[in-house]
Amino acid sequence: MLHRLYLTVTTLLICYVLLSCASEQDKRKGGIIQSPAKNADRAIKVMRNDTKAHDMRPKAVAHTRKVKKTGSRRRRDDTGCSSLGGICQPNWFVCQGRYLRDKCSGPERRLCCMPVGAWSVLCAGHYNNRVRSCDLHGCGAFNSRGGLNRTVDLVCADYSTVSAPFPGTLAGPASQKDPAGFQYDGVKLVNNVQCVKIFNIRPFRYTGTVDLGDPLGYVLPLQERFAGIASHLKLQMCDGTDPSPFI
Repeated sequence: MLHRLYLTVTTLLICYVLLSCASEQDKRKGGIIQSPAKNADRAIKVMRNDTKAHDMRPKAVAHTRKVKKTGSRRRRDDTGCSSLGGICQPNWFVCQGRYLRDKCSGPERRLCCMPVGAWSVLCAGHYNNRVRSCDLHGCGAFNSRGGLNRTVDLVCADYSTVSAPFPGTLAGPASQKDPAGFQYDGVKLVNNVQCVKIFNIRPFRYTGTVDLGDPLGYVLPLQERFAGIASHLKLQMCDGTDPSPFI
């Protein structure tokens, strides 16, 4: 009887040991099978963390180069000056006429010097453009009468023909009033370099192109309003500068 009980207990212990070993082996197998998935999950987590860390880095900013404005573009040659009869030179050199900008190549201080008398004769019957001298009604030079005269008066006979001093385009009628309120009518003449208003003439037309020496109109008389005044026309640069160097 005791012998049978001993065998039964022994058998039960052996079964328990076998079952324990089998259970432990199954756990190990399960761990081995699941380990790649865990490794993959860890790899994914590492990649996500790396991506987040990368996103937090400051993005590269494209640096734009600031270009300093230098004003008008310089020419590549001096033809803009030489075609007008001028010469390019540094502006600290003496120019007997007048300097023009943006007609020369090179540095900004290199300007186009236009010679004196660059315009042809305006008034018919004259060999040169003679500025009106002083009389009872004032003087014809630029800035005369205490700086009030912003024009230059050229002596011309009444009703004489006025010719174009340079080739260009007629840009419509022009008018000017003197301090006394007297109005002078005329026409505007422009080209790619110069712009001048010619007053106290009756224009033949106000638009269209003209060549050098083409008739623009005729001089209007002034003696009825200003007794003893010399007959003349008036020249005014569109930018208000002195036209004397051109005449």
